[in-house]
Amino acid sequence: MTDASGLVPAANMKIDGERLWDSLMQMALVGPGIAGGNNRQTLTDADAEGRALFRRWCEDAGMTMGLDRMGNMFMRHEGAEPELDPVYIGSHLDTQPTGGRFDGVLGVLAGLEVIRSIRDMGIMTRRPIVVTNWTNEEGARFAPAMLASGVFAGVLTEDYANSRTDAEGKLFGDELDRIGWRGDEVPGERRIHAMFEYHIEQGPILEAEGKQIGVVTHGQGLWWLQVTLTGKDAHTGSTPMSMRVNAGLGMARIIEAVHRIAMDHQPDAVGAVGQANVWPNSRNVIPGRAVFTVDFRSPDLDKLNAMRARLEEEAPQIAAQLGLGIEIEPVGHFDPVTFDPALVGKVRDAAERLGYSHMNIVSGAGHDACWIAKVAPTVMIMCPCVDGLSHNEAEEITPEWASAGADVLLHAVLDAAEVVR
Repeated sequence: MTDASGLVPAANMKIDGERLWDSLMQMALVGPGIAGGNNRQTLTDADAEGRALFRRWCEDAGMTMGLDRMGNMFMRHEGAEPELDPVYIGSHLDTQPTGGRFDGVLGVLAGLEVIRSIRDMGIMTRRPIVVTNWTNEEGARFAPAMLASGVFAGVLTEDYANSRTDAEGKLFGDELDRIGWRGDEVPGERRIHAMFEYHIEQGPILEAEGKQIGVVTHGQGLWWLQVTLTGKDAHTGSTPMSMRVNAGLGMARIIEAVHRIAMDHQPDAVGAVGQANVWPNSRNVIPGRAVFTVDFRSPDLDKLNAMRARLEEEAPQIAAQLGLGIEIEPVGHFDPVTFDPALVGKVRDAAERLGYSHMNIVSGAGHDACWIAKVAPTVMIMCPCVDGLSHNEAEEITPEWASAGADVLLHAVLDAAEVVR
């Protein structure tokens, strides 16, 4: 990282770790959960309160707000040459219904801390820096996940996003208007020089390997396949075993096949069924219908598609053996993502300059960065989380982990934004 004179800023230049941790703990008071985490689902009153707090902190740090029609918040710190495309730092403030205190929010508040630290040190960059809160990353209330960043990237339309409904039938568009966080900007019209997303790993690899920093090179692709099996409801006590058309048995055998298919495509492939329902779901009735969703993921597109093809070959065979009807419908998909090699290099260089242990890693979860990578150079930085636990109120990181990743973020962002003094 060099300035206009070719000088390298001090390797010991770091963010204020105590201030970052204090901000995380203050935000965790907004939309508290029931077991120490958070329930700050998108477009709820708690989401509006969290947004207002973030805006106040940013404006106190001299930043100005832009707001688009999806409610994406863009908090701008000016550069020496305002006409240049800015460097973006972004993640999300919304949570799962039983979410942790760090998923998403760490990346947003670490971005704010980067700006606070830059101001404290009197640093000026050529390019502006913009800290972003992307709306509805989690998709917990309004499916799909990464909704507003998907609109920004042109993958989804505004009409589609506004028409999404929650479990109570409320529309995304109506709820965005209700909480007062819809702006006038057309999503996607902003130009981005580079985008950084800092996030907890949400997996066990970094902690197990004893590494402080995950340099994220790729994001996994995904297929969600909804399987519907149709059999015959019947009494569990009086129906002979040889005369049953058991949708639950078919589901069990296909779930086992999903596991086997993923194992056969090792390494770099995973698969499971996380959502499953049977009908009539009564203790003494053989299920006549089962609906479940298969989740295949891989950073290798050929493997990802091969797993889907094999399931679509084997599942109907299993169903036929049991006399079941079957339908398989794709309900979610994105291709694997390769993050920008130059930005990956900046992250790795920053970790080495600071003396932090690091390793390359593939993101197992979807993130806003996966969509933004379609329209601008993008990279992710990860820090460990205890036992790899996330989407759970017991999610935990240490202040030291949070600070190390934010230090790397600071150096990599300054490298991209070009220090002039």
